Amino acid sequence: MKHDGHGSAMGEMFLVKKQIDGYDVSFHVMKAKPGKEMGGSHDFMIKVEKDGKALNNIVMNTKVKHPNGQSESKKTMKMGDWLMAGYDLGHEGKHQMMILFKTADGKKHKGGVYYPGE
Repeated sequence: MKHDGHGSAMGEMFLVKKQIDGYDVSFHVMKAKPGKEMGGSHDFMIKVEKDGKALNNIVMNTKVKHPNGQSESKKTMKMGDWLMAGYDLGHEGKHQMMILFKTADGKKHKGGVYYPGE
């Protein structure tokens, strides 16, 4: 079996786009590369755009509610146009992935998705 670094199995690529208060928000969850784990088995990545341009002047917190009911929160780190936090998502069941971000105008926005998706 050949492993080329790209997820060929179903469910390895997770990308959901949503509108939150007029912002285009991309939620991307991917398995962390071995040796590159940043806080967990998976990278929870978020990109916020307005009029096709990524917003770089936002502050964001993330929260994950695990299938067992426990939850944890982490601040994001910047990775280019994306904001990222690492979480352990390797266990069975649905995880509620939530974000809360503050834009330059001081307003707070929140939203989320379920991983794996519906």
